[in-house]
Amino acid sequence: METLNPQHLHKSDDKDEIVNCQDIEREAQFSIPKQDALSLLAMGSLSLMAALDGTSISVALPIMSHELGGTAIEAFWTGTSFTLCSAVFQPVFSSLSDLFGRKPLVLVAIAWFTIGAIVAGVANNFTHMLIGRSLQGIGGGGIITLTAILIVDIVPLSERAKYFGMLSAIWSLGTVAGPVIGGCFAEKVTWRWIFYINFPFIGIGVILVAWSSNLRPRIETIASQVRKIDFIGIALFIPSCASFLIPLTWGGVLYPWDSWRTLAPLIIGSVGLCIFAIFEWRVARHPMIPPAIFHNRTALISFAGYAAVGLLVWCCLYFLPLYYEAVKGYKPILTGIALFPETFTVAPSGVIVGLLINRTGLYYWAVCIGWCLSTIGMGLLCLLNSQTGTVTWIFLNLVPGIGIGMVLPSVALAVQASATAENLAITVATSTSFRGFGQSIGVAIGGVIFQNRMKSNLLHYPALQSLADKYSGDAASAVEIIRGMHGQVKEDLKQAYADSLKIVWAFCCVISGLIFIISLFTQSYDLNQTLTTKRGSQEEKVYKRENETTGD
Repeated sequence: METLNPQHLHKSDDKDEIVNCQDIEREAQFSIPKQDALSLLAMGSLSLMAALDGTSISVALPIMSHELGGTAIEAFWTGTSFTLCSAVFQPVFSSLSDLFGRKPLVLVAIAWFTIGAIVAGVANNFTHMLIGRSLQGIGGGGIITLTAILIVDIVPLSERAKYFGMLSAIWSLGTVAGPVIGGCFAEKVTWRWIFYINFPFIGIGVILVAWSSNLRPRIETIASQVRKIDFIGIALFIPSCASFLIPLTWGGVLYPWDSWRTLAPLIIGSVGLCIFAIFEWRVARHPMIPPAIFHNRTALISFAGYAAVGLLVWCCLYFLPLYYEAVKGYKPILTGIALFPETFTVAPSGVIVGLLINRTGLYYWAVCIGWCLSTIGMGLLCLLNSQTGTVTWIFLNLVPGIGIGMVLPSVALAVQASATAENLAITVATSTSFRGFGQSIGVAIGGVIFQNRMKSNLLHYPALQSLADKYSGDAASAVEIIRGMHGQVKEDLKQAYADSLKIVWAFCCVISGLIFIISLFTQSYDLNQTLTTKRGSQEEKVYKRENETTGD
C-alpha cells in the first residue's frame, strides 16, 4: 500500500523547516462531502439502534423469563442468539456489499432488523422471542459491519482514528443507555417497548439512507456479480459457525460436556470450519473471506483482540446485572444506572484516545496501555462481594471501562493499517465478526462457568443443598425469589451469587492478560497512507494530503 511520509516529501537540512512541514501536514484538514456526512449520520443512528437492542434486555431478563415462563438456557439464548447471528452474517454482508454496493445491503439489513423487532415485540413465548432476536441479529450484524466499512470507504487512515473513536462512543452510548432504557420499560411499562423503541431509529435511518445516494456505487451487470458470490463458502460458513457455538451454551448446564449432544455439534462445527478454510484457501475463485487477511501478524493479534473485547464487554453487561439485582437487591432501573461507572467510561476514553492517535499518528501505546488497564480492571472485579459498599464498587468498575475504551479505536486502527487496499473492507468486517464471536462465546462460557460454580457453592450451605440444581440452572429467575426471602438463607444465597461471579471475572482477567501479552508484538504501521477504495461513496476515490504535490 502506498504510504506518504512527510519527511520524505520535504527534503531539507533545516530541522525547523522539517518540523514546520510536519505541522502543515497535521493542519491540512480532511473535509467530508455533505453526501458522505449524511451517509455517516444515517449509519451512526442505525448503529446506535443496534447497540441499544444488544444490551437493553440484560437487566430485563429476570422479568421476561418469569412472564414468558422460559428456562435458564432460553433466557441466555435471548442474548446469545442476537450476537451469534450478528457475528455469523457480518462477513456475508461485507462480501455482498462489495459486489452489489453498500446501499442495497444496508436496506436489507434494516429490513431483517425491523422484522425481528416486530416478532420479538409481540412474542408470547421464548420460541418466538428467539426467532425475533435471531432475525434482529442478522440485521444488526449487517448494520454494524457496514457502518465500519463506510468509514473506511470515506475517511483516509490518517484521519480515521477520531471517526472510529466517535463510532466507539456511539456504540458505548447504546450500551450505556440500553440497560437503563430496558430497566425503565421492564419495571414501569412493559419489556416489549425494548423492541418498539427501535422503530423511530429505523425510520430516521431509512430516510437518511434513501437520501444518501452516494452509498451506492456503479456496478456491473447483476448476473456478472451473482457469479462472483461465494455460495459454497457461505453454505459452509453459516451452519458450521452455528454448530460450533450452540453447544457452548448448553455444555455442562443442559447437557454434560461429555454428552453426544454437546460433543457431536462441536465436532461437526469444527470440521465444517476446517473444510470452509480449506475451500477458501484452495478452491474458491472469489472467497468470501480471503485467506490473505490472516497472513499478517498484526491482523491476527488484532482479530484476537476484537474477540476478547466482545467477550469482556458482554460478560460485564450480562453478569454485572446479576450482581446488582441478586446480591445488592437493586431494581432494573437502578441496575442499569449501576452499570454507568464501567460503561460510561468507554465512550469518553475511546474518543480521547482516537483524537490522540489522530494527532500523533501512533496507536501502539494505546493498544498496550488499554489491555493492561483492562486486565487490572477485570482483576479488581474479583473483589466484589455481598458486603462491598457503593463507593467501592463504583471505583472498581472504572478501570476496566477505561481500558476497554482505549482498546476499541486503537485495535481498529491496527487491523486497518496492516491490511491491503484490496482486502480492507473484508478485513474490517472480519474484525467486527470476531467481536461478535467473542460476545457469543463470552455469554455462553460465562454462563457455563457461573452456573456450574453456583451449584458447587450452594452445596456448601445445608439449607440450600436441595435447591442447588434449581437455582444454579435458572439464576435469572432466582433473582425474583431472592427478593422475597429473609434471614440467613437469603444472605447465604447472595454470597453464593457473589462467589460464583468472581470466577467469571477471574476468567475474564486471564483472557485479557493473554491478549495483553500477545499485543506487545503488534507492529506499528504508518497511518499516513493513501485512501483508495473501489466500493465507497464513489466507484474509486483517492485521498491525498493537500501538500503532497510539494514533494519530489
